[in-house]
Amino acid sequence: MTREAWLNFPVKDTARSKEFFRKIGFKINEERSNSTMTGMSVGTKEVHVMLFEEKRFSEVVQNPVSDARSVTEIIVSFDVDSREEVEKVAKLVEEAGGNVFSKPEEIQGWMYGCAFTDPDGHRWNALYMDMSKMPK
Repeated sequence: MTREAWLNFPVKDTARSKEFFRKIGFKINEERSNSTMTGMSVGTKEVHVMLFEEKRFSEVVQNPVSDARSVTEIIVSFDVDSREEVEKVAKLVEEAGGNVFSKPEEIQGWMYGCAFTDPDGHRWNALYMDMSKMPK
């Protein structure tokens, strides 16, 4: 039966991406890293993410790699503990060289979040959700 799942992303420079995600607080898994890929985990429940050099990623998926700066296939969302934590993520992303394309703001009256791109243009979303305000 399934034990773990990984999100896999193509990147131009694994060292640069590794440093970016380390700076914004993701946990780097050196045991799942080598010269063409970097393993990391997100959150306390540890969603696993693998960053593959584009050439290697293309060989694995047997398909061309899209340019995440010009098309979007997916946005990866993760939750944080507070509105202040959303603000902190946005600040860390900018300091690490990412682009916050949607500044921290209230969403639908019960969420507070920001959205950003990593150095390769992949889209991410940090959210604080106040479940007591979620519409029934």
